[in-house]
Amino acid sequence: MSPEVGQLDEALLDRALSETPDNTLAMLVDLTAATDPRLRELALRLAGRIMIGMTNRGSHRRSGVGRMTIHSYQPDGGDIDIDASLDAVGEMRRFGATDTDQLKIRGWMKPSTALCLVLDRSGSMGGQPLATSAMAAVAVANRFPSDYSVVAFANDVVIVKSQLAEKDTEIVMGDVLGLRGFGTTNLSEALIAAAQQLRDSRAGRKITVLLSDCRATVLGDVVGAAQHLDELVIIAPQNDDDEARILGAKVGARVATVSGPSDIPDVFARVFD
Repeated sequence: MSPEVGQLDEALLDRALSETPDNTLAMLVDLTAATDPRLRELALRLAGRIMIGMTNRGSHRRSGVGRMTIHSYQPDGGDIDIDASLDAVGEMRRFGATDTDQLKIRGWMKPSTALCLVLDRSGSMGGQPLATSAMAAVAVANRFPSDYSVVAFANDVVIVKSQLAEKDTEIVMGDVLGLRGFGTTNLSEALIAAAQQLRDSRAGRKITVLLSDCRATVLGDVVGAAQHLDELVIIAPQNDDDEARILGAKVGARVATVSGPSDIPDVFARVFD
């Protein structure tokens, strides 16, 4: 795969991705921590290209269910609501002009959505688990580019990207790939941090996506913290989802499982679409 120092055989990499995508992505992610700086940089660049490409193919943004509202004038935003715009219409009749900001229109408004991705980095964090976390971060950035945050946790909580900060997708992915697993699992504090991030958003719908097996090893009110979230989706490892389903049943969260990083685009499509 690496015929010379600082090189990767991209043709061989593409073939490996088509045959064993999860193992190949895990290997590529591990190479982003290589001691050779040229190999490390190349692996990071290729990981970004591959993950962004895979999530773009798996992304189908929903338009959302709209609702009829009255709001300030926007060109082609709907029909003028005469009753709500009487003062502006009267001014137009008297003076021949009016401030369009005073006009009200009636039209369909699509609900905005904000999302906080919460990544469990406790225990072993490398290979496929790390690749899955990075793929999830890229998928979230692709679907919710203007209003999302990424929180990582073990015994402490790290804000990888705050809710309204502008941050390039590849930088977010690189920061996630820089995470290494260790320590205990402070799930309650992670969910509290997610609620704090989403509080900064003005979106009508706020979703927390928790990527974890949900085995908390630090004392805390996990159920109470989860119940303070508007909407919770739990994505657990396949064949290791018992605790996630127990928590989901207690707090009314949707639960899905993921088999590896290449499964993330399809899982997100099922969860959100």
